[in-house]
Amino acid sequence: MTSPVITVDGPSGAGKGTISHLLAEKLGWHFLDSGALYRVTGQACLMEGLSLDDHPAVTEVARHLDVSFTYADSGEVLVAYKGTDVSGVIRTEEGGRGASKVAAIPAVRDALLARQREFCRPPGLVADGRDMGTVVFPAAPLKFFLTASAEERAERRYKQLISKGESVSLPRLLEDIQERDARDSSRSVSPLVPAEDAIVIDSTATPIEQVFDQVMLEVTRRGLN
Repeated sequence: MTSPVITVDGPSGAGKGTISHLLAEKLGWHFLDSGALYRVTGQACLMEGLSLDDHPAVTEVARHLDVSFTYADSGEVLVAYKGTDVSGVIRTEEGGRGASKVAAIPAVRDALLARQREFCRPPGLVADGRDMGTVVFPAAPLKFFLTASAEERAERRYKQLISKGESVSLPRLLEDIQERDARDSSRSVSPLVPAEDAIVIDSTATPIEQVFDQVMLEVTRRGLN
């Protein structure tokens, strides 16, 4: 690594995206949302009329993924595939399921590995994902793993979607999260597990502000701020 990296791994809904955004902004570092790359890969396959079960075809899409990231004035990360804005559609529940399916294909993970490492540049990088600390940046000087109960994560997602005016079912969200957890943690390549040297934080009953305070204490203690 040419620059310091802080990794933030964990399952969907544990708060790692929020923490990573806050941390990158606080430090003035670059930010990698690795999940977006898998979500775009899944969405690209749908746009190209490909089945996610066609692993060779999905892998080819990942190898030549025409994706770009820009920032809106609000600070929101905008994602485009072949120039088409897919920021909204990749953040849906369907987008998450597609991401989980393509992420379970070993060749796809290999194809996106170099792309993820290219985000590492001065002054530093905050990397959000599921295998940032175990596979993509194993030498990172500071690693976090955020977790929370499936029920709490489903509740958070439910409130988020309802606030956007979407009609969703809490039981269905919980089922989706449990299925994705099982798929992500049992896949043969890069399973969702904490790195051996990761600091594990359970956010189930902890406000996000307190979680961020815990993270910043470690960042300061390691002299990375």
